[in-house]
Amino acid sequence: MTARAVLAFVRLGRPLFLGGGFILYAIGAAVAAATGHAIAWHRYALGQLCVTSFQLMTHYANDYFDLETDRANTTPTAWSGGSRVLLDGALSPRVALVAALVLAGIGGVSSFVLGRALATLAAIAVLAWSYSAPPLRLCARGLGEVTTALVVTVLVPLLGFQLQAPDWRGLPLLALSIAPLALLQFAMLVAIEFPDAAGDAATGKRTLVVQLGTRRAATLYILTTLGAFALAPAAYSLGLPGLTAIAIAVPAPLAMWRIARLDVTAYDTLTFWGVALLVLTSACVLGSWLMNSSTLASS
Repeated sequence: MTARAVLAFVRLGRPLFLGGGFILYAIGAAVAAATGHAIAWHRYALGQLCVTSFQLMTHYANDYFDLETDRANTTPTAWSGGSRVLLDGALSPRVALVAALVLAGIGGVSSFVLGRALATLAAIAVLAWSYSAPPLRLCARGLGEVTTALVVTVLVPLLGFQLQAPDWRGLPLLALSIAPLALLQFAMLVAIEFPDAAGDAATGKRTLVVQLGTRRAATLYILTTLGAFALAPAAYSLGLPGLTAIAIAVPAPLAMWRIARLDVTAYDTLTFWGVALLVLTSACVLGSWLMNSSTLASS
């Protein structure tokens, strides 16, 4: 395989999106550590291998199963419209399918070796595959947004937590921490669907933006983003540590600024900030739980 083909294969996996899987998984483990559980690093590493394998599986599968939709998309961005590698002819579509299947196998074997949280791992694998693959093809039914939010911002941190806290002590704190992130993940998916909407509609891919139309989808994006940051004081009142509640609220001014300047036709800006708000808020939450560890673990 030539260097050009290797680079194309890496691009096909869309590595820019992998960071979220590391951060969200770490949040689960950090909450476990902060609530008095010792971290078993071998389990942590093996769990991360499962998460990254299934995430890459999704990326390669999505480019394969969305090939016709991506071909109809004339307004792709760095965050939407697929990797464009298959459209450029740099690799055969079969390469993407084989890579997805191999990664599914790696994730499955790693899950078996791990031998814990198998129900959570199975849910991650099945939902991630079904996102773009038939027969369910959830992304074409207006269910892809909820599915992605469930997998990335609920099941992945739950896995990180479960592997370190088999007694489930601290689970309510994890739930309060990730609820705003789930809303931001949902909003991000809506944001990156705007540039794809025309191509999606032309090929029968009925995302929420296609089903709702531009105006109502923009309203949904705004309300979901506002709701995410409005959860911070509510979560604090339910027992979330103050430091984490503040961490969730830190990016709120940036979100308000973006909403005030919202232009759903400015595709590059819209998609970048949709991704950035989720990653920034998730990183703030992770940082807060790392800082919480010494105080909560000793209480």
